[in-house]
Amino acid sequence: MGRRQEEAGVRFRVDQQGFADAVAWTARALPSRPAVPVLAGMRLDLSDPASGRLQLSSFDYEVSARAAVDVAAVEAGTVLVSGRLLAEIVRNLPDRPVEVAADGPRVTLTCGGARFTLLTLPLEDYPRLPEMPAAVGSVAADAFALAARQVTPVASRDDTLPMLTGVHLSMAADSMTWAATDRYRIVVRELWWHPEHPDLAATALVPARTLAETARALVNGSNVGIALFSPERGAGDSTMPSEGMIGFDNAGRQMTTRLIDSEFVNYQARFPSDFSARARVPTAPLLEAVKRVALVAERGTPLRLSFSAHEVVLEAGSGDDAQALEAMQVEFGGDELSIAFNVQYLLDGLGAVDSEHADIGFTSPTKPAVISNVPADESDRPDLRYLVMPLRVS
Repeated sequence: MGRRQEEAGVRFRVDQQGFADAVAWTARALPSRPAVPVLAGMRLDLSDPASGRLQLSSFDYEVSARAAVDVAAVEAGTVLVSGRLLAEIVRNLPDRPVEVAADGPRVTLTCGGARFTLLTLPLEDYPRLPEMPAAVGSVAADAFALAARQVTPVASRDDTLPMLTGVHLSMAADSMTWAATDRYRIVVRELWWHPEHPDLAATALVPARTLAETARALVNGSNVGIALFSPERGAGDSTMPSEGMIGFDNAGRQMTTRLIDSEFVNYQARFPSDFSARARVPTAPLLEAVKRVALVAERGTPLRLSFSAHEVVLEAGSGDDAQALEAMQVEFGGDELSIAFNVQYLLDGLGAVDSEHADIGFTSPTKPAVISNVPADESDRPDLRYLVMPLRVS
């Protein structure tokens, strides 16, 4: 009875844009197919009206999200409503103050001439959210978002092999390395970060979906706090194994997820130590040429690249099928070479490069090629490497 009375009292007024941002962040942890109906809920907690802060949260036993927004509080209380429905409603409201009021089993949202009524979910059945782990460092939000866009597409979507659905984070001193693979390609991205302790060395296998969802909602120009917890070593320990929980904090919004409890592949050993041929290509023009030539390629059929001095020829289609061919100038060193790739894998690799030119290293037409960016100082090691297996063609 006390719980229902608490639900009935919550009432506040809030700016639409700030409310929409907080709800959208929190909705990222909502499961698409909740195991039980209550997990589709988003918790709105105004337990301390004097603070003027509304706390929003969601949790599916694996991933949790929290956000806070300033409100003009009228009555304290806590309520649980359908998270996705709330997100859709708030996102489409006009840019005017939103009034939210709970009355028994219903919550009413009023904004201008718009009025919505939502049913509440049983708050007493909602699970307790995990605590945020201890901070271990931070990284620029822009760098975090770029690394997520470059790395997460390579992670596998096959849940029968959980290890391949994650991104391996390795943190040592002021360097952080992200890596992902689906067995047919491997991407490795290195970036700078600021550890809480200079001697910290930690690894974590993070679900790629959580990293991608977090990156999409980061505030530009801010920092992302990274927190880790291991049940074996405790929070904030300087050396941690790859199990436990990881948390991300950005502009007062938090997300946590359980880590994947599995050993990641020894990806460094998969990269060739030397190449028999190398090409330097203009990234954007080659990417556009691949997209054009691939228009005639059936799904799963290869796109062929033939390299010779100063030129690469792209071809797709054969026989009685539609065909395409395009040639463009490149820098190439080594014996002439013809190699074929899965179109999407090649597009993902070139699309991950954030420099004007990309380097491609070859060993043979049947062995992996490596696409990398070209650093501003060419004496530096490239911070992005993308290994891709070629396709055999007759």
